[in-house]
Amino acid sequence: MAERDPKQGGGFERCPGTSWEDLMAQDSRTAPAILTQESYEYLGSDPIPAERYTSEAFAQLERERMWPYVWQFAAREEDLPEPGDFVVYENAGRSFLISRQDDGSVRAFHNVCLHRGRKLRTDDGSADTFQCPFHGFTWKKDGSFSHMPCSWDFKHLDPKELTLPEAEVGRWGGYIFLREEPGGPTLEEFLAPLPEHFKRWRHEECTTVIWVAKEVPANWKVTAEAFMEAWHTVVTHPQLLPFSGDANSAYWFWGDNVNVNLVPFGVLSPHLDPDGKTQQWIVDEFIKYNGRSADNYDPSGDPYAVTVPEGQTAREALGAAMRKTYEEQTGYDHSEATDAELLDALVYNVFPNFAPWGGYMPNIVYRWKPGKTPDTCIMEVRILSRVKKGEPIPRSCELHMLGPDEPWTAAAELGGLGPVFEQDMENLPFVQQGLHCSKNGKVQLADYQEIRIRQFHQTMDKYIDGELGARR
Repeated sequence: MAERDPKQGGGFERCPGTSWEDLMAQDSRTAPAILTQESYEYLGSDPIPAERYTSEAFAQLERERMWPYVWQFAAREEDLPEPGDFVVYENAGRSFLISRQDDGSVRAFHNVCLHRGRKLRTDDGSADTFQCPFHGFTWKKDGSFSHMPCSWDFKHLDPKELTLPEAEVGRWGGYIFLREEPGGPTLEEFLAPLPEHFKRWRHEECTTVIWVAKEVPANWKVTAEAFMEAWHTVVTHPQLLPFSGDANSAYWFWGDNVNVNLVPFGVLSPHLDPDGKTQQWIVDEFIKYNGRSADNYDPSGDPYAVTVPEGQTAREALGAAMRKTYEEQTGYDHSEATDAELLDALVYNVFPNFAPWGGYMPNIVYRWKPGKTPDTCIMEVRILSRVKKGEPIPRSCELHMLGPDEPWTAAAELGGLGPVFEQDMENLPFVQQGLHCSKNGKVQLADYQEIRIRQFHQTMDKYIDGELGARR
């Protein structure tokens, strides 16, 4: 850890008020070590070059030196549950077919015909073979070559050498990952300590119930970084302040690839005057505006059914209500689940572009992919819901791709999350424009609250400079 005088900042300063550690000590259940053991160190205060977000040359370095060597979240198991099901996954100039095999395994093939280069598939589906729509070259779902028309004219081609190029596949927690170039850390090593943390929250028992995406007029890193810190809530999402401990959040990271922002809900923002703000008022505001939870309190469907008993905090009352409803909905006993796991935004990030939320309530999962230029990207939002104990996991819902002029609020299924995302979108195009016209070409970061962004860029540097990936 870098040594520095706490009086000089260096990531040692914290917002006054109730800290994350204080809340864990006050939780109505004993918090597990994953929520109490801080993992943080000072990573410096140097600025980030603005050209990282605007330069095609830097985007090309990402495509050459980073994307082929990292594990990428490509699909969920419920996206392709049956043998023959396949998903088209495209990112950073590559296209893959993620294909379920007869034995239940999953394989990933480059989605390109080895004859004249046409994509074999452009949409998800189910098939035992992949036939090129151009000339009919055909492959089996295991990637082996099947047949071609006019084979007499291709005697120079050996069918054994026409197997589709394959990417590595890893699977964890209901998620399917691929890595284009073999070698390097296993998926478990790359994700650590995420699998250990998520054992409690069992994402493998979930299915995708909401899936929305939209092209954003900003670089993929600009967009991802908007979801790596909570203190922008103060200005961007003022409706959340009555129940969000924005600047009292915790920011931890592990190694190169994993970090988390632990955002407490059911507490008053340190930026609001507490006078006259009762615990019941905090609950009422939470129920009105917290997008994940408006239908998760009372089986009758009344979202305003939470009353704070005398002597309890808003967090305790919300935790008790959500714990009861969660048990009824899923059939699992979660009497030991902490208020934090039922209530808070436990927002993890895995380098470079995968962000699953922890906890027991419906989990948000973000994914960001670079666009055709450094000035655009695709942002995807999934909502995972737990399947009732003993019931089969249903197939995921279909992707709802918003049009260029459609706001996030046009996806009615997002409920209260839509307006929150739209507030973020009001910033991002102007961030991208500002980076292009920046006079000093520098992006300055907070030492503590933006430590996840700094870790992200330092890991990116290791790929660009060859310490990790291509030139090891």
